[in-house]
Amino acid sequence: MEQIMRIFAVPVDDGYGGVEYDLTTAGYAAFFILMLSVLFAAAAIRRNSAGKEVKASIRQLSYSAMAVALATVASMMPMPRMPMGGYITFFSLLIIALIGYWFGLAGGIACGVAFGTLQLLLDPYILSLPQLLCDYILAFGALGLSGLFPKKRAASPLPGYIAAVIGRYFFAVLSGIVFFGAYAPEVGILSNAWLYSLAYNGIYIGAEAAVTIVILQIPAVKKAIDVIGRNAMD
Repeated sequence: MEQIMRIFAVPVDDGYGGVEYDLTTAGYAAFFILMLSVLFAAAAIRRNSAGKEVKASIRQLSYSAMAVALATVASMMPMPRMPMGGYITFFSLLIIALIGYWFGLAGGIACGVAFGTLQLLLDPYILSLPQLLCDYILAFGALGLSGLFPKKRAASPLPGYIAAVIGRYFFAVLSGIVFFGAYAPEVGILSNAWLYSLAYNGIYIGAEAAVTIVILQIPAVKKAIDVIGRNAMD
């Protein structure tokens, strides 16, 4: 298993006496293929309860791809970064969450996983396979939970966005406890790995969520999202 792992990632010193992994060319290629496969799978032929073949609109694939690209650009804009990873982005969480709001749970999760995969390719920090899955696949895939409150049932993307942020926060906290708990302060209330992870991840995710929720209350923003949504779903 370890020999197979080395085909896709090689161990290097993380500078703190531990080991992290750098992706190899094969690793980059594999995750790039995964990203494309997830997006195409979301728009692939599937069967409904009546057994009829249904093709997801190519428009869904196009909007999902554009959302991943736009969210990636937004995440690369210079914004405050946390010392051990994690940072406030320029509304990238909202951009991905909107796909779930417009196209439902499956489309939203697929878009989130594709976004997380691209984040892994651009800025990988790998300690182990479970940590990779938690930080990149599950944490960003959880943004698709916005699909629990789709446009056909919710008049606003706000409930879905909150669900998406909670999902993203849950896996970030879980990763902090399991994989990064050793970085908690040695003394004080935050020496507890649970409290440290809750506070650490709450700073940047909570800050972005708070600003986004305020922005979503602006009538012009509501109207713009509604117009784009109608075009996406027509």
